[in-house]
Amino acid sequence: MSKPGGRSFASAYRSLWRLRSFVRPYNRQMLVMLACAVIAVAASTLIPLVLEAVVNGPIHHHNRGALVPMFLLALALGMVEAGLIAARRRVQSVAIQMVEREIRNDLYARLQRLPVAFHDEWQTGQLLSRATTDLGTIRRFLGFGAIYFVVDGMQYAVVMALLFATYVPLGAVALVTTLPVIWMAKRFGAGYSHISRRVQDQQGDLATITEEAATGMRVVKAFGRGPLMQDRFGVSARTLRSSSLELVRLRARFWGWLTLVPNITMAAAVLVGGIAVAQGSLSVGALVAFTTLLVLLQFPIIDLGWILSMAQQAATAADRVCEIFDATMSIDDRPGALTLGQSTGRLAFEHVGFTFPGSDRAVLRDVNLTIEPGETVAIVGLTGSGKSSLAALPARLYDVTSGRITLDDIDIRDLTIESLRRHVAVVFEDPTLFSMSVRENIVLGRPDATGDEIAEALDIAQAGFAYDLPWGLDTRVGEQGLALSGGQRQRLALARAVISRPSVLVLDDPLSALDVNTEALIEEALGRVLQKTTGLIVVHRPSTVALADRVALLQDGVLVAVGTHHELMELPAYASVLSVDFTSPPEPSRTP
Repeated sequence: MSKPGGRSFASAYRSLWRLRSFVRPYNRQMLVMLACAVIAVAASTLIPLVLEAVVNGPIHHHNRGALVPMFLLALALGMVEAGLIAARRRVQSVAIQMVEREIRNDLYARLQRLPVAFHDEWQTGQLLSRATTDLGTIRRFLGFGAIYFVVDGMQYAVVMALLFATYVPLGAVALVTTLPVIWMAKRFGAGYSHISRRVQDQQGDLATITEEAATGMRVVKAFGRGPLMQDRFGVSARTLRSSSLELVRLRARFWGWLTLVPNITMAAAVLVGGIAVAQGSLSVGALVAFTTLLVLLQFPIIDLGWILSMAQQAATAADRVCEIFDATMSIDDRPGALTLGQSTGRLAFEHVGFTFPGSDRAVLRDVNLTIEPGETVAIVGLTGSGKSSLAALPARLYDVTSGRITLDDIDIRDLTIESLRRHVAVVFEDPTLFSMSVRENIVLGRPDATGDEIAEALDIAQAGFAYDLPWGLDTRVGEQGLALSGGQRQRLALARAVISRPSVLVLDDPLSALDVNTEALIEEALGRVLQKTTGLIVVHRPSTVALADRVALLQDGVLVAVGTHHELMELPAYASVLSVDFTSPPEPSRTP
């Protein structure tokens, strides 16, 4: 999938034009590139006029002495052209790479700011293809296609003017035979943009399949499903190949016509010009200059196919990139948002309701719960009752659909996201580690942490194993931390949350992958941490309930009871939750 809902192709060139803001800081370099290209074209255009002077002068009058200056002039013009092309490429290689870097940096920053709901809907491969392949396509057009679109247009106009100045009938022949190119270009562009968009979307789909196979390789091998994944990849690759060949066939037909037009023009010019020379109305030198100018005219016409195809691909690539820039920032700082300096950690859910974006089924309904500073509340319920959804709300990974959540009696939507997440730390059931060292993963939320603070966090999380890794805390854990066991990843994720010293610590069943002995050690250490912070713990194991001061029971998104463990044990529903094997249906999907 490229994007739910999609966009019209009419927006493609508008999207490409929007990216001009990234080019603006490099306008001077772009002008230098354009000037070099224009002067180089001018130098190449003067060479046919020199040939005309040579034929009509020294050759016609058998003046050998005048040939040397003419030769040196033609050589100088050729060297000027070559030097300017080299200068343009040197400036271009720096400026365009900088433009691509700026777009990529802004795109990555946008992806970081977009809410979790956005990433729930988009395939990873589609995002990767936009940040790599599409930006490369835009860079190539800005560095080559856009420059030569202007240069070739100027060259066509200048050469056509010289053709008319040389001999009007021949100029008319050249104009009439090249005008159909405009009609062909219009038809080519209409079809090419649609197929180009389809190819770029299919490249994203193929990247998604590749990424999923790479990250899920253990599962694929464990179930022996390599052939199945290969078949999926093959189907996607063949689909992409079919669309790419359709693109190639369309481009080949258009370029074939573009190559034929100059040949027809040249044949007509030789015929008409030969007759004019025979009749004495045109000199031999003028005919030589005219045919040489026609050769120069071929390049703008043939280049048109290359430029148009590049422009169409760049326009659809820009449209795909702008889809990310235009994505709704549903979770963002409100105007005048407050920065919370110190926090007591008082967290309150007031008539909270929540429905995943795009869904029509409420996951939470009218939840009311207040957690006092330093208090720990455990959330208990069957699978699908809304526990993890509730845990995602305090850090604004999602926003409530109704009601509000307050921190120190301030609606968390009135706080800046940065300050809110500085006070609220979340440890997920399925922890994610990044392809960096153990130390870098731990201090991710607090880069200024000291060595003693890192050691303390590792001790609390019972993650002393990190010191025994091949390079200690400097050991890289591999992509997604897959070089470690599930329990080791959970303990490092717990240390990462503890070291940030949050006012509110949300734990979404962080002990699920631990053995009984390690769980007991971590629970003992967590008990000390939770004495100093407000805790919200999603509980799937009865033993973890002992960490909580109070327990809240969720049933089908409704908070049905709140009290101590002993008080709730008198409720059959609560006792049933703690005793059953959790095999209930999964929580509602986050996407419709």
